[in-house]
Amino acid sequence: MNPSIKIFSGTGSQSVSTKIAQRFGAPLGKINIQKFSDGEFQPVFMESIRGDYVFLIQSTCAPTDNLMELLLMIDAARRASAYKIIVVMPYYGYARQDRKDRPRVAIGSKLIANLLVAAGADRVITMDLHAPQIQGFFDIPVDHLDSSAIFIPYIEKLKLQNLTFAAPDVGSTNRVREIASYFNCEMVICDKHRKRANEIASMVVIGDVTGKDIILIDDICDTGGTLAKAASLLKDKGAKSVRALCTHPVLSGNAYENIENSVLEELVVCDTIPVKRETKKIKVLSVADLFAIAIRNAYENRSITSLFIHSQLKARRGEKI
Repeated sequence: MNPSIKIFSGTGSQSVSTKIAQRFGAPLGKINIQKFSDGEFQPVFMESIRGDYVFLIQSTCAPTDNLMELLLMIDAARRASAYKIIVVMPYYGYARQDRKDRPRVAIGSKLIANLLVAAGADRVITMDLHAPQIQGFFDIPVDHLDSSAIFIPYIEKLKLQNLTFAAPDVGSTNRVREIASYFNCEMVICDKHRKRANEIASMVVIGDVTGKDIILIDDICDTGGTLAKAASLLKDKGAKSVRALCTHPVLSGNAYENIENSVLEELVVCDTIPVKRETKKIKVLSVADLFAIAIRNAYENRSITSLFIHSQLKARRGEKI
């Protein structure tokens, strides 16, 4: 007999987990997060998972309880004799701490990888890591999904006449270049310099944006300060319109006000992290279909290559995927 599949959700990703399960065609498994008066909690699976493929869906966004809850869920599944434990992290928190860029700092993304493996995870499925090399921090397989599969159809529906893509910083250039290549469009770069985290000291635009419809592409929107400043600078340089597409809506601090008061036409995000409040400038696209396909393919030991933009580009050219 083939192992059956069970999908469970942590408390931090209930909404997207429900959508993923619906797209997959299976109900979410029953799990109870017991809480003590001092804030300690204990996940309890309310059904047998012995010998099953267990998929645990949880983004490790704030608060850090989400991370601890996920680790305890993994440990509980391992001790309950699950056949395979696959962690589904639409948003991989602490990914911005991917290197030692100054003395005496932690490499948080490596620590999280170690914790997941130590807890008992057999595989990780995630989306748009802040730095792709984080995959190398794991000693288990990592399926790194690409939000371009969600954003490209949306961009095509916009039917913009003078489309140009922009990277809000140098670190985003590879991601933006792939999408620009798909549309055979030009790209520009907004080069920024920071004095400290979440505070931009200066920014310049590299490239011509006069009369262009600009789409900024990034993986994370935190305070929205970078996007707001980049959009303002692009408009000052002659851009016809500016909108932004960001995968993970961290949206902390004054992010909602920064976006509302910016010259952005809209900010399009995914539901990897719950959006805390509605605003006319923020549009949410769901990752449910993409993750449901990835979960099914992982369960059936099938390739997920067709989900990536480079495969779509090859298919366009008639090359083998």
